[in-house]
Amino acid sequence: MKKEEVPNEQPEANAESSENTVNETQETAAEPVDEMEQLKIDKAEMHDKYIRLYSEFENYKRRTAKEKIDLVAYAGQDIIVSLLPVVDDFDRAIKSVEMAADIAAVKEGVELISGKFKNILDQRGLKPIESIGQEFNIDFHEAITNVPVEDESQKGKVIDEVEKGYTLGDKVIRFAKVVVGN
Repeated sequence: MKKEEVPNEQPEANAESSENTVNETQETAAEPVDEMEQLKIDKAEMHDKYIRLYSEFENYKRRTAKEKIDLVAYAGQDIIVSLLPVVDDFDRAIKSVEMAADIAAVKEGVELISGKFKNILDQRGLKPIESIGQEFNIDFHEAITNVPVEDESQKGKVIDEVEKGYTLGDKVIRFAKVVVGN
C-alpha cells in the first residue's frame, strides 16, 4: 500500500499544483479579459460621445446656415420699413400734383419728402461725398472727363459732379462721377 500511497500523493500534489497553476492562469487571464472588456466599454462610450458631438455640430451648422440665409433675406427689412412713410408721402404728393394749381406748394411738398428721405438715409449712416472744389481722389472719385482750366489752382481739382457719391460708414458704396480740371 505504500507504493500505492506514494503515487496517490504525487498526483494529489500534482493536482494541487495544477489547480494553483490553473487558478493563477485564470487570475492573470481574467485581468486581461477585464481590461479588454473595459477597453471595449470605453471605446463604445467614446464612440457614443463622438456620434453625439458630431450630431450636435451638424445641427449647429444647419442652424447657423439657416440664420445666415434669413439674415440675407431680411437684411434690408429695417431700412425698408423706415422708408415706407416716404413712399406714402410720394403717393400723396402724386395725388396732389394731379389736382394742384400752385406749383410752389408742390415744389415745397417734394422738397419736404426729399428732406425726410435724406434724413432717414443719414440716420442709417449714408453720407454724401463732397466733391466740387476738392482735390481729385481715386478713393472717392471716378473721373468721367478732364477739361482744360485757365486757373492754375483748379488743376487736379473737381470742377463738376455728374453723379453724387456716397459712403456707408467708412466704406464707399458709390464713387462720385466727376469732371476734373486739367
